[in-house]
Amino acid sequence: MKSLKDVMTTNVECCAPDDNLYEAAVKMKKYDVGAIPVCEGDHLLGMVTDRDIVMRGVAEKRPNSCDVKEVMSDRLITADPGMIVDQAAQMMAEKQIRRLPIVDNQKLVGIVSLGDLAIHTSTTDEAIFALSEISERPEVHH
Repeated sequence: MKSLKDVMTTNVECCAPDDNLYEAAVKMKKYDVGAIPVCEGDHLLGMVTDRDIVMRGVAEKRPNSCDVKEVMSDRLITADPGMIVDQAAQMMAEKQIRRLPIVDNQKLVGIVSLGDLAIHTSTTDEAIFALSEISERPEVHH
């Protein structure tokens, strides 16, 4: 069985908490991602997503110069590098998350996306289940 350290992306681009929304959006465009970890050094503080920028930034009329820390999500679910891929897929389905930061001794060491796990789950059925659970609206989640 594969563990997350076998499938995670280790070269993760981060933002600092005092980077602004514009800088975060430019990084998202440059790296073609929808979420970027927010770190001080290698210590994970939160994640900023394209949705955070829209919902907590633009929709609340915050300027592009607003600090990322003002709109980031800071209540994160993380995993350690030794977690089995199937367990991570199940956890992501239950918690309805698409990106899972991988932390070792409180340091960000990688990130795993839903797509990464769908490729590496032990059966196609598990990958389909994870995708359907994560994509389901919360009010119909079982």
